[in-house]
Amino acid sequence: MTSPAPLRVAFAGTPEFARVALAAIVEAGFPVVAVLTQPDRPAGRGMQLQASPVKQHALAQGLGPILQPRSLRRHGKYPEEAVAAIDALAAQAPDVMVVAAYGLILPAEVLTLPRHGCLNIHASLLPRWRGAAPIHRAIEAGDAQTGITLMQMDEGLDTGAMIAREAVPIGEDTTTGTLHDTLAALGGRMIVQALRRLAADGALPAEPQPEQGVTYAEKIGKDEARLDLRRAAVELARQIRAFNPFPGASVQIGDAAIKCWQAQPLARAPEHGDAAPGTVLAADAQGVVIACGEGALRITELQKAGGRRLPAQAFLQGTPLPAGTRCAVPGGAA
Repeated sequence: MTSPAPLRVAFAGTPEFARVALAAIVEAGFPVVAVLTQPDRPAGRGMQLQASPVKQHALAQGLGPILQPRSLRRHGKYPEEAVAAIDALAAQAPDVMVVAAYGLILPAEVLTLPRHGCLNIHASLLPRWRGAAPIHRAIEAGDAQTGITLMQMDEGLDTGAMIAREAVPIGEDTTTGTLHDTLAALGGRMIVQALRRLAADGALPAEPQPEQGVTYAEKIGKDEARLDLRRAAVELARQIRAFNPFPGASVQIGDAAIKCWQAQPLARAPEHGDAAPGTVLAADAQGVVIACGEGALRITELQKAGGRRLPAQAFLQGTPLPAGTRCAVPGGAA
């Protein structure tokens, strides 16, 4: 009796989160017969075209074909690219496609092209935080945990049936950067387990998402970076961790935007009880303490434009912020 042929896997993804999953699939021995990823983009100081992390890994591993259409909609803005990519994908006859942070909408004909459809690695415990920025939003909202959900994709926005879920705690020091790495590794392990089960059993059990508890993780905009110091310090500390490493939270002092990378919320000292939000209350080796709408924020790692990220003591040596300095707040002046 001959053993069944190995699953032919197509992969669609773009950033580092997806690269980790692709590497795990390749290391597990599954043949990756096609890779879809976003087109090369200008990046870096020289704005040179740069391949995505997924493309770089695919090239290094000799995977292919590598398909980079700007759209997969036959009747969209780039129909010729879409048709060429779909035809090339179909020619590889994948059994299943794994999708992780790809960045393009998959139309119905792509979702159903592989024999077993498309499996998505989503960085939240669905149905919470459907959408573009689930890691950022979970930290920003103060969630105690998040995780990875493997999902059988349908035409909705992260609405497909769930194949597997695994939770990860969010600690008081967790940033988007550290949580991203944890979830990327977890997603890689979970998708390999699912593919092995699919290869062995010929199907994966899945259950519909519950109707209760749906939230949406809107894409992070650079316009969200500036801290509204009228808010509570505990909320601002979460925002700083959520926006580390992108886009980076900041306070405005005069014409200077100062990035804030690490901070802790504090109760205000009695002598500072009536200080207006945005007022620097203290600045020393322990951090820069700024009055907020509720409590105060001690910022311990800062960065000025064109500079490096520095601990507070080193930052203050080059950029003094004496007590009484005012940070800008919406509707007011610095």
